[in-house]
Formats: sequence, C-alpha cells, structure tokens
Amino acid sequence: MSQVQKKKQRLSLDEESAAGSPKTGTKGRPAGKSVAGKGGVGKRPRESAVRAGDPVPRGKKRRYKPGTLALKEIRKFQKSTDLLLLKLPFSRLVREIALSVRPQGEGMRWQSQAIQALQESAEAFLVHLFEDTNLCAIHAKRVTIMQKDIQLARRIRGAWGGLG
Repeated sequence: MSQVQKKKQRLSLDEESAAGSPKTGTKGRPAGKSVAGKGGVGKRPRESAVRAGDPVPRGKKRRYKPGTLALKEIRKFQKSTDLLLLKLPFSRLVREIALSVRPQGEGMRWQSQAIQALQESAEAFLVHLFEDTNLCAIHAKRVTIMQKDIQLARRIRGAWGGLG
C-alpha cells in the first residue's frame, strides 16, 4: 500500500467516527458541554486500589542453600545458654524413674531446683556425648552420626565416663 492510500484510509476512519456526533472537544465530549461535578470544585483525592484489610502482598519465600539453615541453627544454639529440653516432660521422666527405683507406696517430693540441677547435668552429658560421637563419625570419614559412633564414644569413655 502506498502512503497516499494509507492517508485516505485514515481520513475515512476519522470521518466515520465523527459523523454520528457533533463537533467534539476534549476527551470526546461534545463542545460546550461540561461534565457534572467537575465545575470549579477542584480535584477529589484519588482512591487507592489497596484497601484496609486486604492481605499484604508478599514476594517469594526465601530459599536458602542446603546446609545454610543448619549452620545458622548451630550458631544460635551455641550462643544460647538456656536449657534445650522442655522442663515439664523432663520433670515427668525424672519422677517416673524415681518411682520405679523407690519401694512401692512411698511417695517422693521434688524441689524445682533439684530437677533443674538434674536437667543441667543431663544436657551437659548429652552435649559432651554428641561431641565425641561427631568426632567418631568424622574419624570414620562420615558426616552423619550413627548408633555405632555413640557406642564407640561410650566405650572409649569407660564405665563411668561422664564429663571430662
């Protein structure tokens, strides 16, 4: 198509759209007509698309590389000094073991400090055991600890090998 033919086609399209209405002013409104509510009042504040109560848009959940969160968790637990085992289940376990050791019918009362001392020593024992277990796994050129590593660590410690 030549440029002259394109211009004629555009003019014919413009004439068809304007033929049905009188001369138009701004934004396709007839000349001299005003839109209701748009007098000398001024601009109204624009309504935002987001309303109160709408859920907050969130992006993708962050994906860490494998092992990063584990290292982060290790650092967190190494920094903290608080107990890791829950107090109530540990207390129930201590009371249950104490009942199995004592003769039937004899009740036993516990001070909270006594249970706390037992929990402190139990956690220290377990942490030390897992440190030795990890060393055994590393010695076997593994990263994952296994039951045989725990058994070896306890065997090396001896019969009464506690903290040391």
